Amino acid sequence: MTLLLSASLPARLSLSALALSFALTVGTPTPMALAQDSKVVAKVNGKSITEADLKLAEQELAGELPNVPAETKRQLLVEYMIENVVFADAAEAQKLDKTPDFEARQQYTRRRVLRELYYDTAIKAAVPEADAKKFYDDQVGKMPKEEEVNARHILVEKKELADDIVTKLKANGDFAALAKEHSKDPGSKENGGSLGFFGKGQMVPQFEEAAFKLTKGEVSAPVQSQFGWHVIKLEEKRARQAPPYESLKERIMQSLIGQKAQSIATELRAKAKVEIVDPELNKAMTGPKAVEPKKP
Repeated sequence: MTLLLSASLPARLSLSALALSFALTVGTPTPMALAQDSKVVAKVNGKSITEADLKLAEQELAGELPNVPAETKRQLLVEYMIENVVFADAAEAQKLDKTPDFEARQQYTRRRVLRELYYDTAIKAAVPEADAKKFYDDQVGKMPKEEEVNARHILVEKKELADDIVTKLKANGDFAALAKEHSKDPGSKENGGSLGFFGKGQMVPQFEEAAFKLTKGEVSAPVQSQFGWHVIKLEEKRARQAPPYESLKERIMQSLIGQKAQSIATELRAKAKVEIVDPELNKAMTGPKAVEPKKP
């Protein structure tokens, strides 16, 4: 079973994959982890392929192998790494590693990997999760104390039917059963008319006004909106709840890391000596009044 690089997989390890691999190993690895990563799984022309190589390959090819079973994926990764070695050996045999193109790519790759390592250690590692939790708590504390309600409704076309439903409910009729039988709202009828919790501004005005006036367990008189006639039952009232921290943690972390990255990038750029040598680029990037660099 051989995977031809030209057919389906990238021809060389991507820089983003290299960066991700380092991101996953920030900190001091345990001896057990080091031993596991250095374990040799195959050899090609005397060159070892290790568990660490397979991890890098898996990160690179994540989009290529989304639903492949673990054992099959492992075999494919080994095949891919074998092809990496034989192609690399063939390139060395042709002395491609001595060409200017190789040197240029190697230098570019080196800078990218160093950039990603710096990003992981000086930026990502400098933003602990505690900062995200503090940001979340601060924002929750600033949230206005708004009320929300949990309600059910039955939507029908004619007021006469709505009046009949209210009469049945007053005689201890089952609201959920009546909703399933009569409601024209496909989004709620199968759930017994349940709309869950909602705040002000989420429903049409006539419906919202009636729902928020009800007390727990109370059923409204028929309420007309552009959709028809509603019979509403209030299940519960409460102060509006903030989204749980876990549902927002990743987004908050990414935002804080982005802010940190921007701050450090601005600081480093201010210290760096940047010279745009190309005249056209110099004009486009620094403005028409910029002084062109002196020719040597």
